[in-house]
Amino acid sequence: MYTTRRSLIAATGALALGALTATGALAQEVTLKMHQMLPQQAAIPANMLETWANNVEEQSDGRIQVDRYPSMQLGGAPAELVDQVQDGVADVIWTVVGYTPGRFPASEVFELPFFVEDAKAGSYAFWKMYEESMAETDFQDMKMLATFVHGPGVFHTADPVETPSDLQGMKIRGGSRLVNEMLTAAGATPVGMPVPAVSEALSKGVIDGTTIPWEVTTAVKTSELVTNHTQFEGEGLYTLTMIVAMNQDVYDGLPDDLKQVIDDNSGAAFSQMGADVMLAGDEAGLALAEEFGNDIITIDAETVEAEWRPVVQPIYDSWIADMDSRGYDGQALIDRANELMDEYEATN
Repeated sequence: MYTTRRSLIAATGALALGALTATGALAQEVTLKMHQMLPQQAAIPANMLETWANNVEEQSDGRIQVDRYPSMQLGGAPAELVDQVQDGVADVIWTVVGYTPGRFPASEVFELPFFVEDAKAGSYAFWKMYEESMAETDFQDMKMLATFVHGPGVFHTADPVETPSDLQGMKIRGGSRLVNEMLTAAGATPVGMPVPAVSEALSKGVIDGTTIPWEVTTAVKTSELVTNHTQFEGEGLYTLTMIVAMNQDVYDGLPDDLKQVIDDNSGAAFSQMGADVMLAGDEAGLALAEEFGNDIITIDAETVEAEWRPVVQPIYDSWIADMDSRGYDGQALIDRANELMDEYEATN
């Protein structure tokens, strides 16, 4: 059924393009439906996706039009965005890879706890590894436009968190499979939900806290709903992987010059834009929490090594074993990601 749907989408697109070519009327005009989960004023839609759409429209001399659909206006849930872009419900999507746990296993290397220190270095490494191997494995059914990670994850909680034992008994929203494993290891109860659901869950006491980067806190009003925030020196608590992707058949159906417009606005530079937007948002989110007078706890690197690393080390071990069982080399993925992040830091 899946192959049939994609074939029908491709055939329909080809027939439409052929009909337009035969008539000679506006043969190259294309409208792309861009779908994502957050309100248009949130950082990624406003400062990354809007920039991309405007650039594509301008550089195509208006032959490509990008219709924006924020807040899941085309229907479905955030976890369905990957299926939507593969099936042609949407032409372009932005999503969090961890919303589809286990589906894109190699990219999870960047979601390991206390692994990524710099979002820009992590995004650089993610794109490089996408080009090297993930394009033919994890993401072979999509045209990838950007791969990036957000800034360091932070605990935002009703009660303060300084040690792993402080999490015992808390219900904490986790953003991915590995984040949830970390919460479980620390004695918390992980609660899975997409970012847009966090505000209501906090306000109603469904959860005692959430793990999100500072950037997201302004959109979901976290600093108004809880008063404690725990961040870490060095490698962040966690990061989530994110992608901007395009339906492969739609891309393949474009004339070469319009493909070039898409290509010119895709890749390493666009991925770095995602990291830049997230980091700028982190500064704004932290500043707002400070303005509210909230308690901002910073765990030093020595305490991370002594108290937090032992808790998360079994997650590394089980992840490597799981990856090996799937036909990947888990340790090699960790080593390559570290090598590329070091490469970025050495040259920037």
